[in-house]
Amino acid sequence: MPLIETEDAARRLARAIASDLSLYNEEKITRGIQDDTLFDVLAEEIEEGRQLYKSRVAPDLYNKNFYGRAIVDILVKSKRHIRSKVW
Repeated sequence: MPLIETEDAARRLARAIASDLSLYNEEKITRGIQDDTLFDVLAEEIEEGRQLYKSRVAPDLYNKNFYGRAIVDILVKSKRHIRSKVW
């Protein structure tokens, strides 16, 4: 499979991976946000997604941190309705 070479496609892939993490780990995400341990609770899943993302995009796109931004947007910002010590 050829590497993704465009920023738009790289962003879409990053968001798709983050969305899958959200979909399949809702309980862990809720608990992680409530306890302020989100990145500890999902460390393995986030890293697995990061490796998948890295294997699919060109190196210069990987370095633009689209995956990290997607994780924050989808796993944190979209869950701001969950009670937390942080906000």
